[in-house]
Amino acid sequence: MEGSEQLYHRICGKLLGEGSITKQGNRNSWFQFIHRIEDLGWAEYCYSQLKEVLPLTPPVYKRIIDTRLKKGFSECYTVQSRTHEVITGLYQTWYPAGKKKIPFQFLNRYLNEEALSWWYQDDGHLKVVNGKMSKVILSTDSFSTEKNIQLIALLFDKFGLHFAFGGQNRLILYNQFQITYFLKLVSPWISEAMKRKEAVELPRRPVSKRTTIYLPSTISLLKPTAEINEKLNRLDTLICHDGKIVCHASLFKLFTENCSAVSEISAYQIRIQDFQREKLASIRQQTGLTVSQLVDYCFRV
Repeated sequence: MEGSEQLYHRICGKLLGEGSITKQGNRNSWFQFIHRIEDLGWAEYCYSQLKEVLPLTPPVYKRIIDTRLKKGFSECYTVQSRTHEVITGLYQTWYPAGKKKIPFQFLNRYLNEEALSWWYQDDGHLKVVNGKMSKVILSTDSFSTEKNIQLIALLFDKFGLHFAFGGQNRLILYNQFQITYFLKLVSPWISEAMKRKEAVELPRRPVSKRTTIYLPSTISLLKPTAEINEKLNRLDTLICHDGKIVCHASLFKLFTENCSAVSEISAYQIRIQDFQREKLASIRQQTGLTVSQLVDYCFRV
């Protein structure tokens, strides 16, 4: 089917998020997703991206009585499909015994950056505290602990993302660089309706002239101030010809492959030259990397 590969990427993200497939008795199955009234724009976007391949109805307003809520009801928009051979196949994959079960073989094939973006826009949250991105949360509380642990492993294997298993059975990114990296991965598919989930510009903080640098003990320095300032010239490899910082895939790949904890570190108190401090502050602002990580990079590049 034309466009089916991209369809499966989007459906993969949707079924990890707010999407579901329903089957009653011997009737054929149908696909649907529901979003709160405030997210009508996102429901309309998903509908527009799927309607050319799947027989979907446009978003329909629903008011649901719920005595647990202060106003006594909730409001949402529902998009539902008619029966379709693709949905029948997806039901067999995602609901093998009539109950939703994460099909990791399917995810291995179809969970790409676009699918990750749809999942994040459906069930993700970016927490910003005092202008700083503090965490990215994927709400996976409907999945079992065992499946969430498998999801963490899959996200690391496919994207180099180090999600932690957080409270309320959710997946969480805490590391500033990892948050920046994640948001770069999903940014091409963030819809206008979900701008609130885009990365915010990190505050630019000055780097102290005298500071402590932490490096793996495998890097041994006799004259730390002179040697580190000399190596910092290699920061220029992160800066393109027009003076902007390069945050491209190779940079992220380098740091995601080398971000495992180091058992032994050495601390060096040094004085950093003014022009190097400016470069460090600028790169830190745009990548979320620490000064020590950037110095470590300069010794490895």
